[in-house]
Amino acid sequence: MATITEKSELLFLYESTYSIPNGDPFTGEQRYDEETKKILVSDVRIKRFIRDFLIGKGERIFVWNDKSNIEGNESGAAGRVKSLKKEFANIELVMKEVKKGTKTEKVIDTLKLLTQCIDVRLFGGISTEEGDAVNLTGPVQFSLLSSSMNEVDMRLHQNTSQFVSKGGNQQGAIATTTLVPYALLQVHGWINPKSAEKTGLTDADVYTMFRALWNSINDANTRTKSNQNATLLLQIVYAEDKSKIYGADRLIKMDKGDKRGEQLRNSDDYTLNFDLLIEKAASDKIKEIRFYTENDAIKKQLTGKAKFVEISI
Repeated sequence: MATITEKSELLFLYESTYSIPNGDPFTGEQRYDEETKKILVSDVRIKRFIRDFLIGKGERIFVWNDKSNIEGNESGAAGRVKSLKKEFANIELVMKEVKKGTKTEKVIDTLKLLTQCIDVRLFGGISTEEGDAVNLTGPVQFSLLSSSMNEVDMRLHQNTSQFVSKGGNQQGAIATTTLVPYALLQVHGWINPKSAEKTGLTDADVYTMFRALWNSINDANTRTKSNQNATLLLQIVYAEDKSKIYGADRLIKMDKGDKRGEQLRNSDDYTLNFDLLIEKAASDKIKEIRFYTENDAIKKQLTGKAKFVEISI
C-alpha cells in the first residue's frame, strides 16, 4: 500500500469533567498554566491513549507502557528491538525509500523491523542497539503541550484509602489532589508526507489512528480519565506540500455568553464558533477539511459548508 501524499493539520477536541486529564509525573497533579489558568495535556499522553487502544486491538506496537519501554528510554527501545527480532523472524516488508548503498544491511533490517509496528509508522522510533542505530522521525506529531479552550479553577479533592501491609495489618491514608471541574481540550497535530516516505505511513494507518484517538478517549476507564468525551476531529488537508495556514489552532472560538471559563461545567454552557475556520477554508492553500463528530449541533454547523467533508471512522 502506498504511503500518504497529503500534508495536513489536525485539531481534536475532547471534554473532561471532574477528572485529571494529564497529571504531572513528578507531582501527580494536573498540568496547569498559572498565567492563562488553562490546563495542559502533553503529546506523550495523547500518543499513550492511541497506543493503548491499538494494543487492545492486537496491533504491533513498539513502545509499550512499562518501565523498560517508555518513550525516551533508549535502553528500553533497544530491548524492544531485540524482542521484535524474535517475534518477527521472517520480515518481508521492503522499504523502497531506503537505498542499500547508503546503509548497512543490519540497519536496513532494523528499519524493516521497526516499520512493522504501526506506532513507528505514525510517530517514529529509535533503536540504539550497537551497530544498528536507527532514528525515524514520525510523520504524525502533536503539540508538546495542548491547552484547554476555557480557563479552569482547580478543585481540591480528598479521599481515603486502605491497604494491607506485609505483616497483614491494615493501614489507611488520606490523599489530597486537585481535579479539573470541566475543560474542553483542543489537541493540535500535523501529518507530514515527507517523513511518511521513511516510515511507510499509509492512509489506512491514519484512519486507524483516528479511530484509536476517538475511541480511546471515550473508552478510558481509569479513575482519573473515565469522565471524558471525544467531541470533534478535524483534518485540514493542504492543496500542496508547501502550503500552510497561520494559526490553525486559533480558528475555533468558544462563545461562553455571560459565563466565565471557570464556570463552565458541560457543553450546554457554551457554543463553538466556526466562522474563522469556514472563512479560512476558502483559501487556495486548503484542499478540503475533513471532520468527524457525533455532536448534532457541531455537525449542523459544518455540514454543507464549502470544502467541508464528513468522514467515517
